[in-house]
Amino acid sequence: MKGRAIEYLPEELAWVEANKTLPREQMWRRFCFLFQRQDVSKTHLAALCKRKGWLTGRTGCFEKGQVPLNKGKAMPYHPNSAATRFKKGQRPVNKLDVGAESIDRDGYVKICVAEPNPWTGAPTHMAFKHRWLWEKENGPVPAGHALKCLDGNKRNCDPSNWEAVPRALLPRLSGRWHMPYDSAPEELKPTLLAVAKLEHAARAVRGRRSRGAE
Repeated sequence: MKGRAIEYLPEELAWVEANKTLPREQMWRRFCFLFQRQDVSKTHLAALCKRKGWLTGRTGCFEKGQVPLNKGKAMPYHPNSAATRFKKGQRPVNKLDVGAESIDRDGYVKICVAEPNPWTGAPTHMAFKHRWLWEKENGPVPAGHALKCLDGNKRNCDPSNWEAVPRALLPRLSGRWHMPYDSAPEELKPTLLAVAKLEHAARAVRGRRSRGAE
């Protein structure tokens, strides 16, 4: 009964402790039958075992070397399950062939390349096309740098349209201090990039001087 502690006789407690390894459902049914306790629920009995530290010894995890009970057995047939299973030789609808392209939500082109996936080990993976092509021609992007699209068209993946610039320079091209680079007229883009590089270099020099003064 809610609000009142369940009382147990010494012989009842001794029986529960002696049978603590039984599954809780089985223990509860046996307990109620032997002691005619209609006021004790399975939850009450489980709580008693928990309070007393009378654990089953089972963790719910497979032990090393333990063989699953369903090993080697066919999956039971169920029409709802069977309707959604892959058939032998069936091609997943999201599988992409090498060279297939897609556009991500930021407007960059991604391409399926025949190179091992560094995270899963799969024989192919999706790569940013502009970066993949640029690195084929120029080698890895230097540490601390990012590729900047020079003409503002992210779908133009020609390596000549991308330049490796320090990541710290990117905010200066975002429009925070000057006209946004990507939306600027084509004839102004070289000037905006040159100004951003000069300001970034000047800030780096000031930083080195201030650290030297310390």
